[in-house]
Amino acid sequence: MNCIIIDDEEAARLIMGQLCRQVDGLDVIEEFPNAIQAIKFLNKESIDLIFLDIHMPDFTGFDFIQTLKNPPKIILTTSDKNFALEAFEYECIVDYLIKPVTLPRFLKAIQKAESTPALDVSASSSSTGEAKGTGSEENDLYINIDRRLIKIDIPTINVIEAKGDYILIKTEKQNYTVHSTLKKIEEKLPEDVFLKVHRSYVINFKKIIDIEDNSVLIAKDVIPVSRSKRPELMRRLNLL
Repeated sequence: MNCIIIDDEEAARLIMGQLCRQVDGLDVIEEFPNAIQAIKFLNKESIDLIFLDIHMPDFTGFDFIQTLKNPPKIILTTSDKNFALEAFEYECIVDYLIKPVTLPRFLKAIQKAESTPALDVSASSSSTGEAKGTGSEENDLYINIDRRLIKIDIPTINVIEAKGDYILIKTEKQNYTVHSTLKKIEEKLPEDVFLKVHRSYVINFKKIIDIEDNSVLIAKDVIPVSRSKRPELMRRLNLL
C-alpha cells in the first residue's frame, strides 16, 4: 500500500515513518506538516492510506477529511482519546491510534486497513445525490487563502474575474483573491449554472439582472460578453 503521513510535529512524522518501514509492502510516498499541502498533493496523486493527526493548527484532521472527494483509507494518529466516537462516523477511517504508538498496535491497524474494502465512491455519491466534475451538484468550493482553506457556497458566487496569476471570486457577501486560473476553477463549477463569457470572466448566469448589447449586469458589476460567447449565453437563458 502507498501511504502518506500528515502531522504537524516532526518527531511524530519521524516515528510514524519508522513504523511504516517495518512493514513489507507499505511505502511512504510523502510526509506533510499540514493538511493544506496534503490536499494539493492529493489533487494530483492517488494513494491507498493516510496516517492523519487530528490536532493541527488552522485545519484539523476532520476538516481535512471533509475536503476529500475520493477519500482513501485513513488511520487517525492522536494523543487525544476524546474523538474516537466522532472518528468512526467517517466510512474512510479504519482505525484510531493513540500516541505514543507501539509496533504491535500499529501492526494491528495495518491489518485492519488491509482487510477493509475500499470505499465505493460511486455508490456513495449516487446515494447522496452528489456528482463530480462539470454539472456537479456539490455546493461547496474550498479556496486557499493565507494557508487556510475557506469554504464558499457555490450558488453564492456571482462573478469570477481573471487578474494575471490570480482570480477574483465575487460572492453575494464577500470577495476573495486566489492564486489560480479561470480554467482551473471553471472545471470545478457546475456547467449548468456557470459560463465563461469572456476570456477574463466566468459568470453565474442565474444572477444576471440585465443584458444590454455585449454586456451583462450582475449585482453592481457590468461584465463584458465576447461576440463568440454571446450565442451560447442566449441559448442558456430562459427567454420569453
